[in-house]
Amino acid sequence: MSLIPQGAIRFNTDSQKLEFFAQDRWYEMATESISLDGGVGRGIAAGGNTPGQSDVLEYITIPTQGNSIDFGNMTTARQSMPAATGSSTRGLVAGGQEFPARVNTIDFITFSSTSNATDFGDLTVGRGQVVGTGSQIRGLFSAGQSPSTEDVIDFVTIAATGNAVDFGNLTVARRIPAAASSPTRSLIAGGLNPSSLNVIDYVTTSTTGNAFDFGDLTVIRYAPIGVSSKTRAAFMGGSGTPDSAPRVDMIDFVEIATRGDATDFGDLTEISTFGQPASDSIRGVRMGGVTPLDTSCDYINIATKGDAVFFGSLLTTHKEGAGMSNAHGGL
Repeated sequence: MSLIPQGAIRFNTDSQKLEFFAQDRWYEMATESISLDGGVGRGIAAGGNTPGQSDVLEYITIPTQGNSIDFGNMTTARQSMPAATGSSTRGLVAGGQEFPARVNTIDFITFSSTSNATDFGDLTVGRGQVVGTGSQIRGLFSAGQSPSTEDVIDFVTIAATGNAVDFGNLTVARRIPAAASSPTRSLIAGGLNPSSLNVIDYVTTSTTGNAFDFGDLTVIRYAPIGVSSKTRAAFMGGSGTPDSAPRVDMIDFVEIATRGDATDFGDLTEISTFGQPASDSIRGVRMGGVTPLDTSCDYINIATKGDAVFFGSLLTTHKEGAGMSNAHGGL
């Protein structure tokens, strides 16, 4: 006789489905998904260094493991870590470098279509190695190099078009940090100025003003990527020091509502830096970057702790590109 009580409920981490127990077996529960443009959880990898600068946009469906598919092209080819964020409808890519110039260009795409990007407006400061995050209403673009290292935070209203507006300043100027968000808070973690940092800042996304100290990453590093649910942020990969630049496979996490230092989560499938993030509030995906394979992707279940699992491969190399989704934790 089964020791599992009739009517027991579990979450199957392999299928990402809720199941209930009846008549000595597990059955998948019928659940209603939130319908988002482009499906539930579309992640976009944008631009980067192939090693020449790229204008390529390609997408993955985050709940389904597999290789990426062509989406379209940005308005211009850009490398050096442009920033990206999105609402459930629209995705934005901002800044980067059109070699040799750092630019203030902001593009937008509609997640539900597969087509080329359109001009949105301009950042307050043209810069590369910038990071994006935000909410359903606002996109925030923080840090960067212009060529000086910046503490600038800009914001835009995603549903409109137009130039970015000053939001405030970070606690420490930096370039190549990671970012993640809940519907209330946006976090900026790590970076370089001129040494690697472990500092995590936070702002309240719906307001304006300077950032506050949140805590520290488990180790100093730059060029990690951030993914999040509505309550938890995870920071994946990166490089330890600018001199020897050892890439790392570590993942650590914080609870966004509670200030404090990060805790170990697990490891990526391979060492990685300069990757592209995407998340659907359940899974966080690392897309490409500087890795032994360059085009590989892996994922974690944000609510749990543990090592990443292979997801699939990108069509092209996106080192130093941008990543975004229509279902991240800020929505």
